[in-house]
Amino acid sequence: MKSVVIHAEGNICVEERPEPQLKHDDDVKVRVVSSGLCGSDIPRIFAKGAHFYPITLGHEFSGYIQEMGKSVTDLATGDAVACVPLLPCFDCPECRKQYFSLCKRYQFVGSRSDGGNAEYVVVRRANLIRLPEKMAIEDGAFIEPITVGLHAFHLAGGCADKNVVIVGAGTIGLLAMQCALALGAKSVTAIDINPDKLALAKSLGATHAFNSRELSAAQILENLTDNRFDQLILETAGAPQTVSLAIEIAGPRAQLALVGTLHNDLTLTATVFGQILRKELTILGSWMNYSGPWPGEEWVTATRLLTEKRLTLEPLIAHRGGPESYAQAVQALNGTPMQGKILLKLD
Repeated sequence: MKSVVIHAEGNICVEERPEPQLKHDDDVKVRVVSSGLCGSDIPRIFAKGAHFYPITLGHEFSGYIQEMGKSVTDLATGDAVACVPLLPCFDCPECRKQYFSLCKRYQFVGSRSDGGNAEYVVVRRANLIRLPEKMAIEDGAFIEPITVGLHAFHLAGGCADKNVVIVGAGTIGLLAMQCALALGAKSVTAIDINPDKLALAKSLGATHAFNSRELSAAQILENLTDNRFDQLILETAGAPQTVSLAIEIAGPRAQLALVGTLHNDLTLTATVFGQILRKELTILGSWMNYSGPWPGEEWVTATRLLTEKRLTLEPLIAHRGGPESYAQAVQALNGTPMQGKILLKLD
């Protein structure tokens, strides 16, 4: 089978690999149709951040069931499915409380084992959700990134009737923004330094869009005067300056969900830190995208919103192509962030 393989030196190769076989009674073999590149994959490719090499990445994928182990009785051959990449132990104290994202003994498809950037992949039954017949199969590859923002909403007690502010209008931010609109947010504001992303945010329904390169935090705060109460801010960019900005633009008793992963140390001035206290902010750390019952309400909601066509995906896709085209598009990043989702398409 064709597989997009990553080697330690950062080379992305399309190789012929043996087709994986079932090893456990709860294994499921999936014929992959679509698989997306995640921002977390970039350091695995270009910064020697993978657990092993060579590795086939891919944890955002959808496809059709090809074969199942004998203990899998609730799925059928030909069912459309999407990947739920985390495999918690289900037995530790965190798992018993259904804090699955916090499991310390977890496995992960496309990181700690080979993933869906290949024609076929074998995963455990717990790593799959069935897709509704009315959902486009390619849309299933977006469920995992959609649930990232939905998990932050889950931790915050929902986003309905709140003034939601998205700091970072990348793929995760724009998906979270659309989910907030669909789930009854009072207003949604997008903040970024890229005018094209802000224009896209407006076209997708953002109430306000502000360029933080052109406007100071004080100016953005002034523009948010009418929406400064009942605020839920999602920081999705994962940069020290955007974390600081999120604190500075927050309204009284706002909730601030930190979603983006930092790759540089964060230093807050005494003045900015003081705003956490003086505004009585609630700071939420949001890690991955799971809750109970497994895999959580985030996955149910993402599937429903896609099936109801409440989310617009096409403008978020920067590249879609077969293995060779996909490998070239990823190699061209050379370690820089994506400017839109890169999709591997396997017919």
